[in-house]
Amino acid sequence: MSLSRRAVLTVAAGATATAAAPAAATTSGGREPVSGPAALRAAADYAVEKLRAVAPGVSAFPVGTKFEKWVFSQNGDWVGGFWPGTLWMAYLYSGDDTFRTLALDSARKLAPRRYDTGTHDLGFLFYPSWVTAWRLTGEDSWRAGAIQAADSLTRRYNPRGRFIRAWGALGDPRNAGRVIMDTMMNLDLLTFASRQTGDETYLRIAVEHARTAQRVFPRQDGSTPHVFDFDPDSGAPIGPNTVQGYSPASCWSRGQAWGIYGFTTLYRRTKDGRFLSTARRLADFAVGALSADHVPVWDYRAPQQPHDVKDASAGAAMACGLLDLSAATGRPEYRQVAVRILTALSETCLTRNSTRAEAVVARCTRNRPAEDGIEISLPYADYYLLEGILRVLRPKDVDRAIDLSTV
Repeated sequence: MSLSRRAVLTVAAGATATAAAPAAATTSGGREPVSGPAALRAAADYAVEKLRAVAPGVSAFPVGTKFEKWVFSQNGDWVGGFWPGTLWMAYLYSGDDTFRTLALDSARKLAPRRYDTGTHDLGFLFYPSWVTAWRLTGEDSWRAGAIQAADSLTRRYNPRGRFIRAWGALGDPRNAGRVIMDTMMNLDLLTFASRQTGDETYLRIAVEHARTAQRVFPRQDGSTPHVFDFDPDSGAPIGPNTVQGYSPASCWSRGQAWGIYGFTTLYRRTKDGRFLSTARRLADFAVGALSADHVPVWDYRAPQQPHDVKDASAGAAMACGLLDLSAATGRPEYRQVAVRILTALSETCLTRNSTRAEAVVARCTRNRPAEDGIEISLPYADYYLLEGILRVLRPKDVDRAIDLSTV
């Protein structure tokens, strides 16, 4: 009898797990761990040291690791913005102009993707790379390119269902009605374009997509599915589904993190309290689902949780969203949990014990149902870890890059 990799990992996870009590949904009265700032500084120092060693030899876009070495995409796939984004974070933290030069060189390679109407991930591609480049250099070509990318993203809007289609070429009927939680993170590119041009069309599409998402994704307890399907012709809802989660009824942790961060960001751009309320519902569920080690499992409702394979990238993105949410609500408990997550990642999920590793963060899971990328490194984990650390230690610097302001 042969066992699949997924079956072996499931058995191993259950066999080696240690008991952990769930984290409380709120932590009023708690304090940030004393070791937090020191651990975060040490992690940022390690990241900068790693990037100094690795980045000069990188000529394409890291998409994940194999045997601890980066695997690359020439066009950036959906993750291309995170490599220049990570270099920008390293530049802000260290002040080293080498990272600035490398970030600009990397971002230029994304130029053809401005016209890509075949993906919803243009926010992931162009906000941490081109928008940040414009904000830090003032060179208008970066601003104009980001606006062009936003134009391309608007082509994917379905006015009948009031949603942005996630996957597939515009003329391809497959997946034409498929919406995923990840798209919440791409909406800020549209709000940027609206502010820069004065054209409210971009903002209207972002808001209408978010209202659709907040209507169909959150369950009563604040958990979410990865996917929701619509009839693309009528716009009528069909129901929840999943691709990267365990099941349509489960809660993929990175998707939950995208929702926390995305809804909070859109609240900051619109001051619509309904988006803030949705962000809080999603955050309260995710915080309550954390185990004592503060590193999310890949799916909060997979059978072996909370003792399943981890996804440090979900933790890094969630921490950034919680820091944003704390600032938006004035509730310190969200910040306290975010610092605990970042501290846990800094102390238990870095690649310090490997001399061959090229990434900063380990213990990530890309797509467990497909048995693709389990216990690897991912470029967005490195990016969001550094963004989160800068949000804690250097908020004014990270604001220069990604704009933490409100309307």
